[in-house]
Amino acid sequence: MTRSNLVGGEMLNWSDLHPVDARPAAAGPAATALLTAALQPDAAVLIAGPHAADLTVAVASQVSSVDLLVRSAPDAEELAELLDDAKGQVFCGSLDRFTGEDRYDVIVALDGLERLVGPDTATLPWPDALRLLASRLRPGGRLLLGAENAFGFQRLIQPDITAALPRDEDWGRDIADRAPAGLKPLQAAIDGAGLEVAQTYAVFPSLIQADAAVVSVDGFAAVVAARAVASRNDGPVLMDPYRVVLDAAEAGLAVELAPAWYFVIGTSAPAVLPDGVVPAGEGVLLEEHLLMALRCDDQAELRRVIPEYVAWLGAGGAGSPDNVILDGATYRLFGEPQDLDVVQHLARFARRALESGSRQPWPAAADPHQLTARLASMAGLTVPEPEFTPDEVVRPRGSAEQLATVARLADELAHASARAILFEGTVSGIRRSLPYRVGHAVLNPARVIRRRLKRVLRKVRR
Repeated sequence: MTRSNLVGGEMLNWSDLHPVDARPAAAGPAATALLTAALQPDAAVLIAGPHAADLTVAVASQVSSVDLLVRSAPDAEELAELLDDAKGQVFCGSLDRFTGEDRYDVIVALDGLERLVGPDTATLPWPDALRLLASRLRPGGRLLLGAENAFGFQRLIQPDITAALPRDEDWGRDIADRAPAGLKPLQAAIDGAGLEVAQTYAVFPSLIQADAAVVSVDGFAAVVAARAVASRNDGPVLMDPYRVVLDAAEAGLAVELAPAWYFVIGTSAPAVLPDGVVPAGEGVLLEEHLLMALRCDDQAELRRVIPEYVAWLGAGGAGSPDNVILDGATYRLFGEPQDLDVVQHLARFARRALESGSRQPWPAAADPHQLTARLASMAGLTVPEPEFTPDEVVRPRGSAEQLATVARLADELAHASARAILFEGTVSGIRRSLPYRVGHAVLNPARVIRRRLKRVLRKVRR
């Protein structure tokens, strides 16, 4: 590969591959899987925008030639050296300065279009950028396009205001330079550019770390998406990321609220990326089944399922309820086996249930040890009391779930207080009743005589 060619609008003191205060380049297993599925060995490919170095190397090893278009001069030099043995060129600069007659079988822009220009470009509306890029396709060519969702799950669960502060790369730009907000406006803009989308993927948890990309976010695909989003939001959150994604999937909104999308234009691709990340077959996640039983106070179902699950563990099963699929009366692992004993599996579920803010039908509302012991007792197991442990209160992960829990406990306290007042009123009414007063009058003299006899006897003994 030749050295980098400056086309204009290049950024000399900037790196998208090694950012200091900016987003990293696009990467992830889903991105790798999409390229593997879409690229042909004889294809001429253009990679436009910042993509992780290992992703670029993988593309170069799959196709006959690959050109790169990046805005960072240091990145261009690094990639040119990295791909010295590959056929192609590195172009450094902005998309609007990228002229020439070269056409490509495949254009890869999984990072989106916003980082194809630098501050020297006054404005380049997103639809215009898309048309410029698509104009470099050969007839029958393929475009792999990524786009961030301006109103995705991250807007619903991220309370950290510092994440909204402008970064070094967020210089002032025209609002039209950004991708249209929302899936339907994006699809309309692509249609307006004369392009036909063959496949749309919902990407989780982000373009810069695409762990999974799915066409439909339902069933076990929703669980995969929820895990990916939760893994990227382990700090304080407005709502529990895992539960928000599952609830959105149940409402049919998970694709529209996905953090990002891949649009595959002019080619077909698998329904799930990478293949095998979503398990096949029927059933329901055991954790969801148990949580529903807790919410509905269906203790009969808990007493039926818990012993069956414990028996499955005893027969060699190795998965906590969040990692096990229940299909009728059979159980199978969902993901990697976990090296835990039976009580530890139940304790993991107890903690996750409390963190989710799920309603508990028992008084041990916020004590994971007591909840674990109660669940274990359903299978005939005894959980010993710890030798010493301070009172541990597991709070729901999200602020919204915490407020809901506080409201629920306040309501339960109000009901308990009302019952106590009713009990006191009942006792007071009994004391004022005629039978009570008659009985008290009859028994009271006997008590007086008994006390006096005790005093006399004590004096005699002295």
